[in-house]
Amino acid sequence: MIRTGAAYKDGLRDGREIWIDGERVKDVTTHAAFKPIVDIKARMYDLHHEEATAPALTYVEDNAVHSIFHQPPTTQDHWHAKRQGVDILLKDVGGVVTRVGDETIGEMWSLQDGRDMLAAIDPRFAANIDNHIKRVVEEDPFHVSANTDPKGDRSRHISERDPDMMVHVTKETDAGIIIRGAKYETAAAYADQAYLKPTVGAWTDEKESDYALGCIVKMGAPGVKHICRSGFAGRTNPADYPLANRYDEVDTLVIFDDVLIPWEDVFFYRYTKAAQFVRGTLHRYSAYPYVLRLLYVADMMIGAALWNAKQTGLDKLQSVQEKLADLAVYREGINAHLTASIALAEKSPAGLLMPNQSILYAGRVLACSQLPAMMHATRELIGGQICVTPNVAAFEAEGTSDWLKKFYTLNDNWESEDRRKLLAFARDLVSSDYAGHRLAFVQFAQAPHFNHLAAVYKSFDFEGPLDFVRKTAGLSDKVKGSLK
Repeated sequence: MIRTGAAYKDGLRDGREIWIDGERVKDVTTHAAFKPIVDIKARMYDLHHEEATAPALTYVEDNAVHSIFHQPPTTQDHWHAKRQGVDILLKDVGGVVTRVGDETIGEMWSLQDGRDMLAAIDPRFAANIDNHIKRVVEEDPFHVSANTDPKGDRSRHISERDPDMMVHVTKETDAGIIIRGAKYETAAAYADQAYLKPTVGAWTDEKESDYALGCIVKMGAPGVKHICRSGFAGRTNPADYPLANRYDEVDTLVIFDDVLIPWEDVFFYRYTKAAQFVRGTLHRYSAYPYVLRLLYVADMMIGAALWNAKQTGLDKLQSVQEKLADLAVYREGINAHLTASIALAEKSPAGLLMPNQSILYAGRVLACSQLPAMMHATRELIGGQICVTPNVAAFEAEGTSDWLKKFYTLNDNWESEDRRKLLAFARDLVSSDYAGHRLAFVQFAQAPHFNHLAAVYKSFDFEGPLDFVRKTAGLSDKVKGSLK
């Protein structure tokens, strides 16, 4: 089954408790801060039903139609279909959105790779992850992630902090477990469910085991409260900030105030080994759609910079071409890592096809770490007009419109309105409040840079370089003892 956009919106009208800017949200589907991104997710659902796009976005299994985004990948073609699906979606909505379900579902596939470990804790837990992956395929919920706890003062042991600084179990019942705490999560307020898991990976003692918890939480369940940051949508004229007003993915501090998690929704708890496994493998699939989004961000930067250069003829200058080439190298570097990670994909413990981990994680480091420099290169190519150009109201007002039309018109090809639109787009892409927010999101949404590097270190095969140097340098076999 694949839901429609209308069915998705109806599901959000479940009485959930959402707060933004100090006010309770009556209907998340119509509120100015949420409506644009909810509409995009609804559009994503509807594309699965339209004649032109349904064949590329769906597959049939056991006489039922499902979304290719939720299909557990077992072949390269599955990954190619997912990439094509993202291309269809982003080109249809005309911008980049990241946390719309296809990225976060991969985290459950990662946990399924550890199902034998879950079975050793409790056979029910292994069955639960299998059942939930199947349920996502069959029922098509908007599934997100719940990762980051407030944590509190991390120089102090968890026993010395407010216990609610990390989500933990407070009680077991026949119906399930009761949890308290909070998590930060993008899109939680307008999602159906979240996969909640620990932030901590380096568990040091069993006193922390109440915090070693993995489960599915319904976002409209009793006791779940959403306290959202201020949205960018609806604050300004969309003509001046076209990206902020359409693609803002609202982040939420999700409060769990004695929330009941039924046993069938529990993947593990009080088992630190499972928590360590989760933190070490969480992004082995989801890093692919995450990095893929940055390919489209690169395309937007190249397009904005090149159109700006072409309108004034500066694209003929070697110095401009060199900077454009820098952007192209960044873009193609991302593309190469994505392509190679699937071409050299590996079988996972659960029998899925896992992107080549070393190549994928190296691509994530490239895409995320170089984004600030590429944004700056884009700003240099576009120039200072993105910070001095008046807003659309001045281009339309009787006393100023003629002057702005005069000074912003270049020639028969570039009149003032097209230049204003291009500059407004570029400003929102690399220089606005929204642009700064998106940059910070990219740097931390799948863990900070040092974690990205740690993932590369753990997945890269150092044996080849070591053996090559040992042989070419003529080292004795004794040195192999230092590898233990």
